[in-house]
Amino acid sequence: MTSTRRHLQYASGYLKLGLLVEAAEELEAIQGKDRLLPSVMSLRSDLYMEAEQWDLLLAVSQELARQRPRYEKGWIHRAYALREMGRVAEAKAVLIEAEPLHWRKSATLHYNLACYCSLLGEHEDARKRLAIACKLDPAFKAAALDDPDLKPMWDDIASMK
Repeated sequence: MTSTRRHLQYASGYLKLGLLVEAAEELEAIQGKDRLLPSVMSLRSDLYMEAEQWDLLLAVSQELARQRPRYEKGWIHRAYALREMGRVAEAKAVLIEAEPLHWRKSATLHYNLACYCSLLGEHEDARKRLAIACKLDPAFKAAALDDPDLKPMWDDIASMK
C-alpha cells in the first residue's frame, strides 16, 4: 500500500508537469482521515486552482483556512475562488478577515485586496493596498501593470515609485 506521503509526492510531481488527471488520481488514492491533512488539502487546492474548479477550490480552501488560519494559502485561494465566481465583495471580506493574521508579511493578500477594491470601484483603497503589496514585494508593480483588474489605475501604477 502506497503511503500518503508518497501519493503527495506523486501528485505534486504530476501537478508541476501539468498532468491534472494524474495528480487528481494520486490525491483520490489517499485514504481515510489523511484526506483532511493540511498538506493534502493544500495540494488539492493547488489542483483545483489549476483546473479552475472554483466550487471545489472554495470548499477545500475554506477548510484549510479553518484548520490552519496562519497558513495564508487557504485564505488567498478561498478569496480567489469567490472572485472567479463573481462574488468580489465576499472575496474582499475573506481577505479582510485574514488581514489581522497576515497583513505584515503577505504581499499577495494586499495585492489581491487591491484587485478586489479596484473591481468594486474603491480606487483609493486599491492604491493603498497596492502600495503595501509593492513595498513587501516590488515584483507586484510589474504584475499590476498587466492586470486587467487594476486597469483603471494603470497610469497611477506606472508613476509609482
